Order: sequence, then C-alpha cells, then structure tokens
Amino acid sequence: MADFSDAMNITASGMKAQAARLRHVSENIANADTPGYRRKTVSFEAEMQAGRTTGLVETGRVRLDQTDLGEIYDPSHPLADANGMYQGSNVNLLIEIADAREAQRSYEANLKLFDQVRQMSTSLTDLLRK
Repeated sequence: MADFSDAMNITASGMKAQAARLRHVSENIANADTPGYRRKTVSFEAEMQAGRTTGLVETGRVRLDQTDLGEIYDPSHPLADANGMYQGSNVNLLIEIADAREAQRSYEANLKLFDQVRQMSTSLTDLLRK
C-alpha cells in the first residue's frame, strides 16, 4: 500500500508543479501589453531526500526572461522618449499558448495516473477484504 501512496504523492506533486507553471503563463498573457514587463519562467526540479531523488517534483525559482524588450513607436505614449519609442514586453503570445497547452496536458496526464492508482488501490483493498 505504501507504493500506492508514493505514486499518488508523485502525481500530486506533478499536478501542483504544472498548476504553478500555468499560473505564471496566465500572468505572462495578462501582462503582454504592459510596458517593460519581462516574461516569467519556472523550472522543475527533482526533490531530494538524504541525497537521493524521491520522484517528487517541485518548482524552482521563478526567473525573468532576459531577451530584449520590444521597441514600440507611439509618440503619444507617456513613456515614449524623444524619438517616440518606448519598451514593450518580451511576451510572445504564441509561445505562451503553447506552454499553456503543454502544462494543461501534463496536468491531465498526472490526474489520469492519480485516478488509476486510486482505482487500483481500491480494487486491492476490496480483494483483501474478501
């Protein structure tokens, strides 16, 4: 039964990590038109315990994408310089949508695995009762 518990913990940690990733993707999409906004990225790391990996996943530090900010020409914008240019964001909506889909699919895969383990655990418990 401990193996079932471990498997459920691992899939739950994967769902938690993908939910965090999706939250950052949502923030990026919401701020795509915010001047000076830098895209946020999150990495995943294997959880270690006594020098060995546990199979659990945790999110690493949130990092800001250091690619150049887009230059936008709009002389009427309050942030525009003498040439009428200001810095936009470095968010690419196509990349964000692809990241959101990948996070969603990974979350769903972990959820299916969680459900499978739960069903197997229930079936084993039912067999042991007979």
